[in-house]
Amino acid sequence: MRSVWNGTIRIGTATIPVRAFGATEERSAGLHQVHVTDGGRVRHRKVCEVDGQTLGAQELARGYVLPGGETVVLTDEDLARLPLPTSRAIDVQAFAPLEEIDPIYFARSYHLEPEPAGTKPYVLFGEALRQSGRVAIVQVALRGRESLGVLRIRDQVIVLETMLWPDEIRTPDFPFLHQHVRISAAELREATRLIDELSERFTPNRYTDRYREALWDLVRAKIDGDELVQPTIVAQEAGATDLLTALRANLVERQCRESSSAVASARAAADRAASASAAAREAVGRTRTSSPS
Repeated sequence: MRSVWNGTIRIGTATIPVRAFGATEERSAGLHQVHVTDGGRVRHRKVCEVDGQTLGAQELARGYVLPGGETVVLTDEDLARLPLPTSRAIDVQAFAPLEEIDPIYFARSYHLEPEPAGTKPYVLFGEALRQSGRVAIVQVALRGRESLGVLRIRDQVIVLETMLWPDEIRTPDFPFLHQHVRISAAELREATRLIDELSERFTPNRYTDRYREALWDLVRAKIDGDELVQPTIVAQEAGATDLLTALRANLVERQCRESSSAVASARAAADRAASASAAAREAVGRTRTSSPS
């Protein structure tokens, strides 16, 4: 697995060289959009809404659209000149108890692996975090943006959890929040007691993705029932047709060349024969002229 980021954990003047790897992966259903009549994949192209051209990656830039419709175009070179002090460092800002951080802030998780030269300070820092019961509050630049984050210990590995900024958390404003809902003490005691009795240790392996399992059952049933289409056959047949057409065209072209060459050769031979005949006639004429009368 390739690292997604290389840099250092920076604590004051001390640094620990590390590499970051994605700690999670979402298992999608694996479905694609296809043409219902022949199963061909539906591709999404980047098309300019002004001139209708399909664009390649080298023709794309970022744009900030103003309220009046004007656009400020920002190229990769423009963005590369922006100051980003945490571009190669996970900069530790403070330490705090994990329970004080609302999980709604968490965005992505990354495993951090120490470079060989940083193994001892990595282990020391990780064990200190574990024994303190704290996490490190950090700032880091990943995936083209600067983020808040925390460093915590999981299975002896330092995990970086990137976080959203406070202004990225939406404030709920639902009607019931403005209503007075009366709950009796007896109702609250009963609900609390039931929750206590139903509580257990969280065991992730007990839970499965039932939708994905049902989807695979459906796919296998269609395979067993031979309900398959082969969209690649159309492309293969088209490719074969194109090949045969090209070969036929090449053959006709060669035959034309050979025919032209044969005609040219015949003309040259006829010209040579005519020249030889004329020369012979001229020689005979000279002979007759020179004979005594």
